Amino acid sequence: MSQSTQRHVIIGTAGHVDHGKTALIRALTGVETDRLKEEQARGISIDLGFAPFRIPGGPVAGVVDVPGHERFISNMLAGIGGIDLVLLVVDIMEGVMPQTREHLQILQLLEIQRGIVVLTKCDLAEEDWIDIVEEEIRETVSETFLRDAPFCRVSSLTGAGIPELVETIRKSVAALVPKDADGPMRLPVDRHFTVPGFGTVVTGTLLSGTVRTGDSVEVLPPGETVRVREVQVHGKKVQEAYAGQRAALNLAGLERERLLRGSVVGTPGLFEQTGRLDVRLTLLPEAPRPLRFRDPVHFYLGTARVVGVVALLDRDVLQPGESALVQIHLDRPLVAHRQDRFIVRSYSPMTTIGGGVVIDPNPVKHRRFRDEVMAALAELESGEKSFLLQKVSDQGAVRLKELEALSGMGLDRIDAHLQSLREEGKVVLLTDQWATAETARAWRRKLAEETERFHRASPLLPGIPRATLKGTLPSHLTQKAFDRLVEESLAEGDLAEEGEWLRLPDFQAAPDAEQARVIAILEDAYREEGSLAKNKREMLERLGLDPARTEPLFAYLFARGRLIKLNEESFLHAEAYARGVELLCAHFASHETLTLAEFRDLFGSARKQVQALLEHFDALKYTLRKGDLRVAWKLPKDG
Repeated sequence: MSQSTQRHVIIGTAGHVDHGKTALIRALTGVETDRLKEEQARGISIDLGFAPFRIPGGPVAGVVDVPGHERFISNMLAGIGGIDLVLLVVDIMEGVMPQTREHLQILQLLEIQRGIVVLTKCDLAEEDWIDIVEEEIRETVSETFLRDAPFCRVSSLTGAGIPELVETIRKSVAALVPKDADGPMRLPVDRHFTVPGFGTVVTGTLLSGTVRTGDSVEVLPPGETVRVREVQVHGKKVQEAYAGQRAALNLAGLERERLLRGSVVGTPGLFEQTGRLDVRLTLLPEAPRPLRFRDPVHFYLGTARVVGVVALLDRDVLQPGESALVQIHLDRPLVAHRQDRFIVRSYSPMTTIGGGVVIDPNPVKHRRFRDEVMAALAELESGEKSFLLQKVSDQGAVRLKELEALSGMGLDRIDAHLQSLREEGKVVLLTDQWATAETARAWRRKLAEETERFHRASPLLPGIPRATLKGTLPSHLTQKAFDRLVEESLAEGDLAEEGEWLRLPDFQAAPDAEQARVIAILEDAYREEGSLAKNKREMLERLGLDPARTEPLFAYLFARGRLIKLNEESFLHAEAYARGVELLCAHFASHETLTLAEFRDLFGSARKQVQALLEHFDALKYTLRKGDLRVAWKLPKDG
């Protein structure tokens, strides 16, 4: 089994203060997770502690020791988000306490999938008492994800029950689904510090992807791309770390002062900070009061903690026990992805009141009480395919990499969903961009409509230039995607080609009688002048023609190939131009170089006109200019 497909597991503790979480981890791993002097002196965990734990016959798991004291609940939330298996620790002498209940609520809201209830300090109680307390705990967890969880009785002091707990952990870990090591790399920072001689180090749980020594990563905030100088897993230097592992990264060139707990280290260019989120918010039945429109809350996502303002979209009040689709406006940006779980606590006094899941991490600001808004959010919520379809629709045309950034899914998963949607006729691939089938049809209709509009505005031109037509569609549409739309329109008979022009199939440029008369005058004049033709302004003055009225007539003659446009002021009749090409080819048949003066003598024209003609040849790559000389480059074969 490759490293990227192995189960890399994070085990977390939860429970009331002084119920023996740290002692339990010490009994399991031999590691003291209370790092701070203050923690060791007071006997409670203030910050997060970590320890490696070798599961018999399995991987080395990372164990997160979270603080149980109510004052340090924000530290607990910073560490609990990435865990796969929770050990809910209850002191058999005290039973269920306030932080037991709050931690359990948080675990439930974060949708932690698996857990074990660990009864500690069992050496201090008789079996009958332990049975009574266990029954109380079973009743407490009966409506939660722990209702069918195994219970283990242990003493961290004597070691009783520890082997049985280890075996229970092994069985639970074997049933876990591996995290996505092939997705974009993402590590929320829960600790950051400076190591003398090494620089800034960040730690966290790798939620997805892989990180290697030497990788470039982006840190948000502050939004800097830096190099990973070293990777450590469980205190040992490694070449790479995988999703599901706790990792420490030594980041070169990043000042610690620029970091926050809540920063995210990720694949460069994929992650964005967002100031608002569309979410499904559930208020706990135990919440002390309803949430009203624009109420502030403390918002916890990953390792970040910010203040959010709740914008209720379909109601004025969210009652305890209710759930709703809402928009959260944040007081500072954070990094979020669809399906990220979050917790909200009341603004004051702080207590856990609810939580939920991110539906859209980059939404527009919504107007309230709009059926179409609620319908779109419900569609986004319904699943990955629906989310991708909605995002493709929102973006118009989008590349796979952009969908990776918007969704947080791996490219293979995105591609599989898009292929399924393609088979259902809901999306199309326009060479290098995806669009909904409806959007592609609308764009093809627009191509025909804009072409018809151009015909009305410029009836003497054979069609609309491709670049002009592309400019009528969104600017982020790539050239390849536009060309694909044109190919489909040509194949369906909606458009026709005429050289570099596109037209409606039944359109033919047709000058009226007066226009035809002036066109003949212009063509005859340029034919007669030949190589001596003056610039456009002088030619029109000599013929007594209005420049404004003749502009479309020049375009008609140019499109029909009867006049050749050298630049905005210089034209030649096609016959004179053909003679110029022949002279050019004949000259290079016996000469290595050509000067402007030499070609002026050959062509028999004024210097300014000859210069325009030679620059035209340069643009066509017939010639290559080297200082005052020109050499042959890609001369026309029939020249």
